[in-house]
Formats: sequence, C-alpha cells, structure tokens
Amino acid sequence: MATRIAISQSNYIPWKGYFDLINLVDLFVLFDDAQFTRRDWRNRNLIKTPSGLKWLTIPVETKGKFLQKISETRVSDADWPIRHWKTIVGHYSRAPHFADLRAGFEALYTGLDEPFLSRINNRFICEINRILGIRTPLRWSSEFDLTGDNPSERILGICRQAGAGVYLSGPAAKGYLDEEIFSRAGVRVEWMDYDGYPEYRQLHGPFQHGVSVLDLLFCEGPHASRFLKSFAMRSPQT
Repeated sequence: MATRIAISQSNYIPWKGYFDLINLVDLFVLFDDAQFTRRDWRNRNLIKTPSGLKWLTIPVETKGKFLQKISETRVSDADWPIRHWKTIVGHYSRAPHFADLRAGFEALYTGLDEPFLSRINNRFICEINRILGIRTPLRWSSEFDLTGDNPSERILGICRQAGAGVYLSGPAAKGYLDEEIFSRAGVRVEWMDYDGYPEYRQLHGPFQHGVSVLDLLFCEGPHASRFLKSFAMRSPQT
C-alpha cells in the first residue's frame, strides 16, 4: 500500500474528526509554518455547558495584522491553563469517565509552562492520541524543505519528501487544492468524510458533534474509539 499522509495546522484540544484524520494515515504533519489566523481553531475550542457551548481560548500575542506563523505564536497570559482546567472541572466533573481521566489531564494543565502555542497543541494532541490508542507518528512541517509559491505546491513537496503516495485532506481544502499537480506527481488525493458520526452519551442539552474531543473522552472513556469512524475503517493489519 502507498504511504498515506495528512497535513494540518495544529489545533487546541481538537474535535473528534481531527483524530480520525490522524488515525487514518501513516504520517501526520503539523503544518505550523502556516500563518496564524484569529478566531480560528488554532488557539481555541468548544465545550458543552448547562448554558450552551463555551469557547476555551488560549490568549496569544499577535503582531501587526497577524502576519506571523503559528509556530511563532506565543501565549500572552501564563495563567490560562489553570483557568481552563477549572472550567473543565466545573462542567465535566459529573461526566461518567471524568474521574478516570482527571489525574492525567490535571497534571498536563497544571504543569504546563510552554510559551509557544504549537508546542502546547502538540502536547495535548499527543496525550489524546495515547488515550485513544492512536499510534500515527507526528512530525513538524519545519522538518521539511518547504518550496513552492502556493499551499498546493508546499503540501505536495512535503508529500514527496515523505515518500507518500496518498494525501488525505480535510474537505475545507477543496476550495484551493490543485489536484492536478498531485496527479502529475503520482500522488493520489483523497478527501476526508466527516458525515455520519454516531451520537454518544453527552451532558448538557441537545447533542453537539462539533465540540472538543475532551467531551467524548469524559463521557465515554474507554469506549470513545467506538464513536470515531477511523477505528472501523482501518483494516486489522494497520
């Protein structure tokens, strides 16, 4: 089988679909040479509360008109981990499996002194991968020679350097990804499908799919992987 690769910007405590993308490839690259964007998933995500959805946002420093790489983006308030953890405890302490996972996440939040957003996101992603049993290796885009005048060329360059024959992309890239140059280079583009997720036991009102994966972990614990499509899609040999 051709090596499959996915490339995505790092997100803070991402939703379950992000981890399906990781689990369906042989290599996942954190593309943090991309520009940091405000009011995006890089430094925030949603949790459920009795009063509705709530953003957990990591405060960050920005330069000018936000012309900075994600990898260059620094935290602007060192106390954010304690505030986030207290908020999570306040809204998920009654979740069926919160007690099982509390010690690990509490240690992660309270011991976090990392100033760079990318590294923070990476630490959470790696810990959640471990809990879910996802073993896909992660690399940084900075490890590759990024050449090309547009995102398609830079992504293709990473694929070729990694020896990938298949590039699995999120559907949002359909608006800009040039599939023709991938085809000419012998790299097949596949598109991630985020439809058809099953619902699980969830706190606080009507079901919401687009929340942080922490919601799924605290509600379903060791059964969380049953609600990720990738575990059913992967063959027994992978």
